[in-house]
Amino acid sequence: MRNDSDDGDRTYDVLVIGSANADLTVRVDRRPGPGETVLGTDLVESAGGKGANQAAAAARLGARTALLAGVGDDAYGRLLLDAQRSAGADTSPVRVIPGARTGTAMIVVGPDGDNTIIVSPGANSLLSPDDVAAAGPLVAAASVVSLQWEVPAETVRAAAALALETGTRVVLNPSPVPPELDRELLAAADPLVVNEHEARHLSGTPDGDDPTVWARSLRERGARSVVVTLGGAGALALAADDADPVTVPGVAVRPVDTTGAGDAFTGALAARLAVGAPLTEAVRFAVRVGAASVTKPGAQPSYPTVDELPPGDDEA
Repeated sequence: MRNDSDDGDRTYDVLVIGSANADLTVRVDRRPGPGETVLGTDLVESAGGKGANQAAAAARLGARTALLAGVGDDAYGRLLLDAQRSAGADTSPVRVIPGARTGTAMIVVGPDGDNTIIVSPGANSLLSPDDVAAAGPLVAAASVVSLQWEVPAETVRAAAALALETGTRVVLNPSPVPPELDRELLAAADPLVVNEHEARHLSGTPDGDDPTVWARSLRERGARSVVVTLGGAGALALAADDADPVTVPGVAVRPVDTTGAGDAFTGALAARLAVGAPLTEAVRFAVRVGAASVTKPGAQPSYPTVDELPPGDDEA
């Protein structure tokens, strides 16, 4: 079991195990329909991937952060490593895989700031349970391990199991949403972080439209605690020992690009939980970080430092 009194002796606040992608982004006045071609802006290449995004977000907020991911020995791999170092994350655990192509995400951003994304996994698909096992000392040296779903499912399961063995708290963000989550994975999640679509799907209440119902169902199914993100409306937090969820309102901002906003939220949440914050307080902080991230284009390039956050009632 987790022992919070030991956290001050750990080397990392947050270890992220997950994906790293090069984001290839184009903005359009409107999205094309089937068989239609539209003109967009010049292509922008930047660092992304759910794992790398979360690590960059946590590191920019001052958390001691490391990333375990796989990249190719190509220009995009170097781009991603440079971006992590610039954010302040430790890249020594990253596997640089000879001959592999770095993962890429093709992103189309509409005039409202919303996006559609297609991911080509590349080297992300080669991150294996053996890589996780070799990183055992890193998992034990972290207060929180953050996991997502752009790497093989067996790798995520191995990481969650190892975190439980070493007493490291698991933040699990099952995105892109899998068909289902087995009970062992749910039991490791503290919290399970899902958006509205993911919560509806995984809770087994596809016809409902109530985040409170989704959160309670997911905790009943085994998650220790649950966070449902609600976009601009904020988030809902259901802690392990609370009977009722707490709704955290959003922060009013003018959205420019929502790419990576969920990852900014999750990285911030992990960073705040790592230093002992209660779940609801950590969610209030993460809502501010997610809001700040949508006011600039791109994923990692948009992530704020603490000094760049909008005001919020979680501030000490």
